[in-house]
Amino acid sequence: MNPLDSLNDEVNDLIGGFISTPMYGSLSGLGFSQYSFWRIVATIVLLAVMLIFTKQQAKSLVPKGWFVNGIEFLVEFVRDDMCRGILGDTWREHFAFIATVFFYVLVNNVIGIIPGCKPGTGTISTTAALALCSFVYFIYCGIKKRGAWNYIKSLAPEGVAFPLNALVWVIELFSTFLRLVTLAVRLFCNLFAGHIVMGVFALLAALFIEPLLQEFSVQALAMSSASIGWVAVLIIIYLVEILVAAIQAYVFALLSAVYIQTAEGEE
Repeated sequence: MNPLDSLNDEVNDLIGGFISTPMYGSLSGLGFSQYSFWRIVATIVLLAVMLIFTKQQAKSLVPKGWFVNGIEFLVEFVRDDMCRGILGDTWREHFAFIATVFFYVLVNNVIGIIPGCKPGTGTISTTAALALCSFVYFIYCGIKKRGAWNYIKSLAPEGVAFPLNALVWVIELFSTFLRLVTLAVRLFCNLFAGHIVMGVFALLAALFIEPLLQEFSVQALAMSSASIGWVAVLIIIYLVEILVAAIQAYVFALLSAVYIQTAEGEE
């Protein structure tokens, strides 16, 4: 029997495993899905990490240990690269929001890579909620800086004659709301695709070694040798997904900072 004959059914089951299912109640009403559970786990882990970090950091003026130095590096990275580098003089006002977004997405993404766990950010409803927070925040910043009417008018550049300025304003308005969609879809699709790819290679490794576990034969032994290649590829993809988890958290926080700067900018 060719192990690839059952691959299609296994992949369908794999994809089905990523669909939100209620652990309690109903998703159409009051319910609690597996992604809700892992979001809570990620929140607890993040709070615990930050609590331990602050206690360890307070023990000495000079950071000691890989844990304190590692967290401090990430905090300084968010401060210098995303806040100071993009937001300029107003970075202090937005540092807490940008840092929270970055660390929350990062912890959820990393937990999802652990075998047996799922990312809290692995469902479009979660990424849409995060994108909505970013969207509301940068709109609020723009209104706070310019006033509601001036912010609305600022979507069209000055010096453009009517009716071209009206067309540009409509395009910019659409572009502004499109940011909400792109933030949510980009994060969800990257995580979903990565986990599906990892799952497929894990299935291939399991399917090719399964005949050997059921009955020893030369043919089964030769077939199971292919599992070594699948496992090697799986390890490479796993390492790449760790990098992707960090990059997606960075991109989400970075774009949020860019949108804030755009809303507040005088240009």
